[in-house]
Amino acid sequence: MTFTKTTEQSSKYEQLEKMPVAELLFNINNEDKTVPFAVEKALPQIEKLVTATVSKMKDGGRLFYIGAGTSGRLGIVDASECPPTFGVPFDLVNGIIAGGDKAIRRAVENAEDDAVQAWLDLSAFNINKNDVVIGIAASGTTPYVIGGLEKCNNNNIITGCITCNAGSPLALTAKFPVEVVVGPEFVTGSSRMKAGTAQKLVLNMISTATMIQLGRVKGNKMVDMQLSNSKLVDRGVKMIMGEIPVTYETGLDLLTTHGSVRKAVDFYNQQNQ
Repeated sequence: MTFTKTTEQSSKYEQLEKMPVAELLFNINNEDKTVPFAVEKALPQIEKLVTATVSKMKDGGRLFYIGAGTSGRLGIVDASECPPTFGVPFDLVNGIIAGGDKAIRRAVENAEDDAVQAWLDLSAFNINKNDVVIGIAASGTTPYVIGGLEKCNNNNIITGCITCNAGSPLALTAKFPVEVVVGPEFVTGSSRMKAGTAQKLVLNMISTATMIQLGRVKGNKMVDMQLSNSKLVDRGVKMIMGEIPVTYETGLDLLTTHGSVRKAVDFYNQQNQ
């Protein structure tokens, strides 16, 4: 397959600086509308990656995202939201960005060009063959990500990727590639736009489907969510009231005592068998 970096091709829109705000927003929105359809075409690839990930995590493995720039930040966001949403340990899903944590806020010069550092970063977590590593790179050419996946492959660690160019070096490296081809960006080369949106959608799918498969959702509820603020406590009480015949006050007491919706409902049911 011939590799064409469509994420770098020229925008089909010209003279953006002369467009009024309404036209800018309309055209950006039109481009954004194409992203879910591009993701839809990649569903079979996403399914294979999720299935492999679930299998490893059911056996005690962990999930790692590695990336640079926007891609790395998106991985960190997805990983950081898993513990509060699904009540899993903080080290079960991990996001690693080229340049370290300081790169979350500010770009670190040349960090993405280091093909060796990703493996060093992963090794700090004692990465092993029970784990899954997903490389995220819109271009599919980031040395940091490719180098990390190559070392993982050499150590019998399952690898996946999320990229927005078909037939990229990254996709050819990953055992379970996900290619979401969104085409040229509204602002030429600004892959934080459609490509970033596509990556976020796929990450949502991967983590959510995986957690559901791991039993972290019951019905359609986040029964293991962390009760980190009053909004979530209120949501939890109402979830309990939807499962068992108790008042708000009793539900709040159960939730406060047992720490999660699942545990509160299980305790009530055990006491009332």
